[in-house]
Amino acid sequence: MWQEFKLQEALKIAIQTEKNVRDFYLKAAEITKDPRGKKVFELLAREEREHAAHFFPLYKGDDLGSFEEFMARPAQTDTAMHKALTKALDDKIHERKAMEIALREEEDLEKNLRFTAERIVDPAVRAVFEKMALETRHHYELIESEYAHLMAMVHETDVDIYVRE
Repeated sequence: MWQEFKLQEALKIAIQTEKNVRDFYLKAAEITKDPRGKKVFELLAREEREHAAHFFPLYKGDDLGSFEEFMARPAQTDTAMHKALTKALDDKIHERKAMEIALREEEDLEKNLRFTAERIVDPAVRAVFEKMALETRHHYELIESEYAHLMAMVHETDVDIYVRE
């Protein structure tokens, strides 16, 4: 079944999605004790802000206000990602749990974005969703690498060492 999103509707979805994920990463950075993990979440939050900034000037609606006003809005607490993080905080399983949630959410988001993109007729709108999916894949890989380090798993930079031994 093909989906007909208007370009402006797709851009608004993209902007809100990037902000929601940014808000999650800011909260994850706030609760993460490990300096390296905190830096990863802060980096991801900055990248999500940049992604939103990329889409924002293309959006012609006036309902979001300025970019700075929009980004300063309180986090949406009704998203699945936010609810999962809140539960993790309640369980007091800080960094590891936040990364596990981030991995799961990034993977689900990428699948949903690709699924949606495949069904969009307008090439310009499809490109918005494909770009978001690609950026989401990059974030997943970054988190996966940091998670492996956190869990003392073999890091991709160590693979040659273990293969040769």
